[in-house]
Amino acid sequence: MVQFSSSSLDSTFAALSDPTRRAILAQLSLGECAVSDLAQPFSMTLTAVAKHLKVLEGAGLVQRQKVGRVVHCRLDAARMQEASEWLAGYERFWRTRLDALGRYLDETPD
Repeated sequence: MVQFSSSSLDSTFAALSDPTRRAILAQLSLGECAVSDLAQPFSMTLTAVAKHLKVLEGAGLVQRQKVGRVVHCRLDAARMQEASEWLAGYERFWRTRLDALGRYLDETPD
């Protein structure tokens, strides 16, 4: 079985729990963006968006780079892959259980 770091999974799922942060990640999945461009769709201050980006960066989901006066962000999806692999273990569990239920129902007379 694959070993997962509890703290990295915790920070990943905590970062993904907020809809604003998920929307930021969706926008970054299209390509690198300046922070000001990331902030445009949201009715919040640039400071609030920067706080969300700090959480995402702390979770290892976003990388920031300052070029002159502009801060650019890009998606780093490696941590999401780790979370996906962790969830896949439970997917296998439920698939096995549902397959067993399906076999039982198929074998049960009407």
